[in-house]
Amino acid sequence: MKAILRISLLIAAVVMVGITVAQAQRVIKGTVYMDGEPAAGITVEAHKGGEMMTSFDGKYEVEADEKSKYIRFTFIDESKKLDIEEKSGDVFDFAFSGSLPSADGNDEAESGEINLSTLDELMKAQDKDFLNELSLYSEFYKQQDYKSAIPHWQKLYNKYPKSTMNLYIHGSKIYEYQIENAKTDAERDKYIDLYMKLYDKRMKYFGDRGNVLGRKGTSWLKYKLDQNRDKAPEGEALKAIHKSAYEWLSESVKLQGDQTEPPVLLLYMQTTVALFKLGELPKEQVVKNYEEATSLANAIVEANEDADKVKLTQETVIPYIENIFGKSGAADCEALVNIYEPQYRENSNDADFIKSMLRRLGRANCTETELFGIATERLYELDPSAEAAFNMARRFLKKDDVDKAREYYQMAIDQETDDKLKATYHYERGLVRFSKDGNYAGARNDARIALQLDPDLCDANMLIGNIYVAASQKFQGSAIEKSAVFWLACDYFAKARRGEDCAIDAAENLRKYKAYFPNKEEAFMEGLQEGSTYHVGGWINENTKVRF
Repeated sequence: MKAILRISLLIAAVVMVGITVAQAQRVIKGTVYMDGEPAAGITVEAHKGGEMMTSFDGKYEVEADEKSKYIRFTFIDESKKLDIEEKSGDVFDFAFSGSLPSADGNDEAESGEINLSTLDELMKAQDKDFLNELSLYSEFYKQQDYKSAIPHWQKLYNKYPKSTMNLYIHGSKIYEYQIENAKTDAERDKYIDLYMKLYDKRMKYFGDRGNVLGRKGTSWLKYKLDQNRDKAPEGEALKAIHKSAYEWLSESVKLQGDQTEPPVLLLYMQTTVALFKLGELPKEQVVKNYEEATSLANAIVEANEDADKVKLTQETVIPYIENIFGKSGAADCEALVNIYEPQYRENSNDADFIKSMLRRLGRANCTETELFGIATERLYELDPSAEAAFNMARRFLKKDDVDKAREYYQMAIDQETDDKLKATYHYERGLVRFSKDGNYAGARNDARIALQLDPDLCDANMLIGNIYVAASQKFQGSAIEKSAVFWLACDYFAKARRGEDCAIDAAENLRKYKAYFPNKEEAFMEGLQEGSTYHVGGWINENTKVRF
């Protein structure tokens, strides 16, 4: 309602400007900034004068009367005034939040008065403005009434940036509230950028750069890669997001060393692999970062200073780092064999060690190595379990003995009691049916069973998507009916993108295969409307949505 009212006022103001031109004696102009950047969407209104809304360059120009006392700047439902009654000139830049950029661009010039006193100094001085705003914002914040807290917090954040760390801790919550309640992706991105600047300002006044950069990178990825956005990032946008995060996380890890928070190590490896898959990092760098992350994770465990941190590192971070590195395509089999071969000689009678080693070699696609073959057969001797049978299936597959591989896949499936492991066996057997046999329906059936057992197995969604892409070449029907197969394929790639292991590959497939969607004219001839349900027949027999 307020937005409608503002638009109505703006239209009215445009009309009034035409009526009052003869009376106006000043033209006031300038640029509006938010945290040092030109601000769009700010309504600028001169007292007894005109009104307009800024565009992306932040510039404004309004007519005013010689008796105009102030300029009002309004963003959403927050307004600020600049007193011009006793000011000379007609050019007034204004910082709605943060600071005005300095003339040389190397430092910041704060808008209005800035007070760099600490909390103790302000309390001793009984600074009334500070104490009043602190009391108001703190009370609203405690009640989680962030909307009411924001204007009071903003004044403290701008004027007393060195007063208390709570401005930045609570500011994080405030910006997260604004991000999560943003109406559009553009508004959301604006608040994300302001959130990142909060981290920069925190480092400027309170230091602790390594720790804060880790938090900055974590928050950036959390909100920039959020699947709830109107349009998930792809292509160059996806690269840019990971590049920024990698830069911050890399520096954080370098500065923090074995004091790095476990989630930061995890995200450091995640962005490393993402940039490798996007063609932005060489394989050698991935291996180097893997060794660094593994070394630091082991140091955290060995230090044993925090039980919860050690548990998180052992149970989540280390397995994730190993898993994502193994699947990255950057893992060098020769290097891995050099690492594990001496360990195998010492532990050749330890079934648990052999299982762990084979999992790592398998994730790195090093199943053709001599070590993998010897260890697989040894494990089956020690423990003819489901997992051992699964590894034997892989062994025979590499020998191109597909029939024997099928026998061992079935043995593994029949014996396994762990749903997640059984899901993996079904997925791999489905992959064999797809790639070796061309049995699309059988491969899809295995992938579907895998997803029933483990809904988070994004590889199974990728497999179904790839099956449908391959099937489109032989699918009988009109051009629209063939295009509909790509709608379905992209449905599954979109599901796969939610999984960290598949996010990059799935995003690339979405970008690639959306090009095969029909255009509006083709769909119009078939009487199809965007968003309507469409049934793909034949052996596929699934519903999807019409897209152009």
